[in-house]
Amino acid sequence: MARPSRGREVLQKANECLRKAKTVEELRQVQAVILPLEFGLTLEQTASAIGKSIRWTSQLRSEFIRKGGCQSTDKPGRGGRRRQNMTPQEEALFLAPFFEGAKIGGILVVGGIRDELEKQIGRKVALASVYNLLHRHGWRKLAPDKRNAKTDEEAQTEWKKNSRR
Repeated sequence: MARPSRGREVLQKANECLRKAKTVEELRQVQAVILPLEFGLTLEQTASAIGKSIRWTSQLRSEFIRKGGCQSTDKPGRGGRRRQNMTPQEEALFLAPFFEGAKIGGILVVGGIRDELEKQIGRKVALASVYNLLHRHGWRKLAPDKRNAKTDEEAQTEWKKNSRR
């Protein structure tokens, strides 16, 4: 025989959260608590009803019971930059001198930026990381034109006509 479902102390809170649920994940978490307690469903039946695996359903239940209520909606999601070397503001400050130099006619040398970045964070950095950093801040690699912008077309055609073969 299966163990009796735990969490009776949060059942009333779960019913309140059921009415307030704004996202599918909040709804599933509350259902993972309510279905076994009010309707006597097993964990397997609850998982099937909410469309999650048994393990995931168990985690949702445990998290709700441990927190004693609804999952806060103001908490940021799982995405983001958990392994960032610098914050976006620090990155912008780091890149500012390079971008200023590029605005007045200089070019961005990615190898030089990588060397400075390695000094800044104190460890080796892949070249791809530098390109990703530049991409995050709006830089794009520009290819040179196929011909010079200051070209005089008439002079070129005149030279072609009068040149010796």
